[in-house]
Amino acid sequence: MATPGNKQKIFLVDDHPLVREWLTNLINQQPDLAVCGEAESAPAALSAMAGTQASLVIVDINLANSSGIELIKDLKELHPEVPVLVLSMHDESLYAERVFRAGARGYVNKRETAQKVIAAIRRVLEGKLYIGEKVAEILATRSLRGQTADRSAIELLSDRELEVFDKLGQGVGTRQIAVDLHVSVKTVQEYCARIKDKLHLNNATELLREAVRWRESKNAA
Repeated sequence: MATPGNKQKIFLVDDHPLVREWLTNLINQQPDLAVCGEAESAPAALSAMAGTQASLVIVDINLANSSGIELIKDLKELHPEVPVLVLSMHDESLYAERVFRAGARGYVNKRETAQKVIAAIRRVLEGKLYIGEKVAEILATRSLRGQTADRSAIELLSDRELEVFDKLGQGVGTRQIAVDLHVSVKTVQEYCARIKDKLHLNNATELLREAVRWRESKNAA
């Protein structure tokens, strides 16, 4: 049995306290695993990571005023030796490929059993990829049919465009989006213009309506 000194250390990044509590209890019950820290946002995670000596980071996609996908990119650059496992409720068809492209080593849905979550953690800690059956099917189908085949317009948005679109759907204004993303208002407006073009929307009103509709449908899924 592993002793406290040689347990694999897991750092949690999720904006829901109950999820972090559940994960902490689940992980700390394992003889060879232990939670070494937690955060609810990307900036807090990057600040707290320095002294943890984490073996693995578990990241959600939506974080407090920040993006899990952008955090994965930052972690890959700042801590390339520490693998990232994504644990999220979001639709795999929309996000799985994005998180792997950003540098994650695994994707597991929060609807999966505790056993599968632990299995995903162990697999990534072994230096392997964790890809569930649904994600594997999605990625294989796209590989066979081509990268843009059978994709919705939403799926063709860039990571940043999707993040802006999602925030619009939450009712966040342009200025606050600029603050959250640490960019100028003009840059956010440029993202909005690209989104309108890709989604074939005529104006800001249609953009906002579509963003709200999409957000509501995503939450209902």
